[in-house]
Amino acid sequence: MKTKIITLICLLFISFSSFSQNTCSTYYPFEQGTKFEITSFNKKGKKESVVNYEITTIENNVATIKTKISDDKGKEITSTEYNVTCNGNSVSIDFKSLMNPNLFKQYKDMEMEMSGTNVEFPNDLKVGQTLKDANLKMTINMSGIKMNMTVDMLNRKVDAKESVTTTAGTFDCFALSYNTEMKMGMKMSFTIKEWIAEGVGIVKSETYNKKGKPMGYSELTSISK
Repeated sequence: MKTKIITLICLLFISFSSFSQNTCSTYYPFEQGTKFEITSFNKKGKKESVVNYEITTIENNVATIKTKISDDKGKEITSTEYNVTCNGNSVSIDFKSLMNPNLFKQYKDMEMEMSGTNVEFPNDLKVGQTLKDANLKMTINMSGIKMNMTVDMLNRKVDAKESVTTTAGTFDCFALSYNTEMKMGMKMSFTIKEWIAEGVGIVKSETYNKKGKPMGYSELTSISK
């Protein structure tokens, strides 16, 4: 059960994915019809899941992103949609809408309340820059008994400029890192490293446990504009 939760949490963070470029946003621009694929692997390099994205609509600088998550055999696990808003200086991703529905499947008939702050990416990334933290708070009402869950993205920063190669191509990237803390009965801590390219979005992401040991990674495996 713990492994499944960790996998779903990893899927959460690979949802900050690729778009093609326009003048609204440097790293998360919008272009309707753009499709891209992120594949996740375990620490030994075995494929675990695939997430397919498509920008379906754009209206008033808000892009609707349709996602389909499949297992390593290609069987669909779930599908969902979320919004990304561009304000000209940065892009803002609704943190609540990025939570994988499978994580809460067992609570689908229960009352839920969510609050939090969005994940923001400025257009003027530079090495040494500190980015805003983000968080999600959720309360599940189980027949009068309330269970709380929190997810915090902390210490977000831009570490370096590096070149990254995946099956989708070679990209000049900014390397970012942050800490993730999840509390739901027990506390789990992770370190996330990710590489983001201009006009593409996230190219690669790596997850490490609190002892610094690798847990898995995800990377951009295709993109079409």
